[in-house]
Amino acid sequence: MNHAYFIAGTDTDVGKTTVAAGLLHAAAGRGLSTLGAKPVASGCVLTAAGLRNSDAMALIEHSTLKLPYEQVNPFAFEPAIAPHLAAREAGVALQVGTLAAAMAEVLAQGADFTLVEGAGGWRVPLSGQASLSDLALALQLPVILVVGVRLGCINHALLSAEAIARDGLQLAGWVANVIDPQTSRLQENLASLAERLSAPCLGQVPTLEQASAAAVARYLHLDRLLQG
Repeated sequence: MNHAYFIAGTDTDVGKTTVAAGLLHAAAGRGLSTLGAKPVASGCVLTAAGLRNSDAMALIEHSTLKLPYEQVNPFAFEPAIAPHLAAREAGVALQVGTLAAAMAEVLAQGADFTLVEGAGGWRVPLSGQASLSDLALALQLPVILVVGVRLGCINHALLSAEAIARDGLQLAGWVANVIDPQTSRLQENLASLAERLSAPCLGQVPTLEQASAAAVARYLHLDRLLQG
């Protein structure tokens, strides 16, 4: 059975790629073929080969199936700003249909475990009134929510979960990524999240000195996802 998920975050810089790489590593460790994609990325670096995004490169590194960069990250923009603003400055319209067609090609590779990583939070704008959540809806992918654990994370997580459900998509699971180890009442906050989010917790990732995919994977529980 092929498993494919949309990786969303409660905000920007909450560790979506760190968790995605960990999930890909964990899946590969089970002998599954894996593939990660980042349809839209801003904050890219201009190289001799073209614009490259560190998140997309990390997904490529930890995918067992290898695709050309342009297929993994079809829309790459240099400014480290909101993707819709970067696209507007580049004269590009981020259309849901175009993004969905590109990601359909990724999903068609038939990897056992595929991740499509969003940008920022659930309602990151594209063009017009469309948002990146519309891409997840077009692809009909269940969602893995990365919760950046810091002050305010419970509200952000619950609102994100409510929006995902309202959009008609399944919240397949969530990962608590502790981005602020000084969070007051950390364990109590984690317990509150577990009590209020109906989906299974796929892991609690502490603040790691070296957040490699292998290190992150040790804190993830893939069984809770694949058996769901």
